[in-house]
Amino acid sequence: MRASEQFADTTTGVVYIHSATAALCPHVEWALAAVLNSPANLKWTSQPASAGTLRATTSWVGPVGTAARLVNALEAWPVLRFEVTEDPSDGVDGVRYSYAPGLGRWHGVASASGDIVLGELRLRAILAAGGDIASEIDHALGTPWDAELEPFRSGGEGGAEVTWLRRDVG
Repeated sequence: MRASEQFADTTTGVVYIHSATAALCPHVEWALAAVLNSPANLKWTSQPASAGTLRATTSWVGPVGTAARLVNALEAWPVLRFEVTEDPSDGVDGVRYSYAPGLGRWHGVASASGDIVLGELRLRAILAAGGDIASEIDHALGTPWDAELEPFRSGGEGGAEVTWLRRDVG
């Protein structure tokens, strides 16, 4: 097998905008479109967990590493609550990013089943630091972000409509 065939070129993922003001919605769509080279046209629905905000979900197809580029674009608005996932592909781990006001960005490696995986070096660093190990592991697993975002994830009746976005690779 040639080295260039060992890793996937394309992957998929999901962007969950958990809460955005109506004024930010077009900006979010423009940011997604700029990264994916595809119109977003999200279907925004009311977010019952936060009065006056909206939510949307979209799946995407694009080059490996697209999730990080999407997060970088969305962080321009620190009042957004969002998550971005990138599915595992040949030779590449999956990832999940979470963002919440006041907490900022969290990033974790995701297994094929969606579990967050803490590698050996990360665990050894937590042990070597000698602090509150349980708290450090909770932080590494993204527990504070999960606690903040969980009320926004269900989205009320019917959930959010999913829109597929695609970016051609090549």
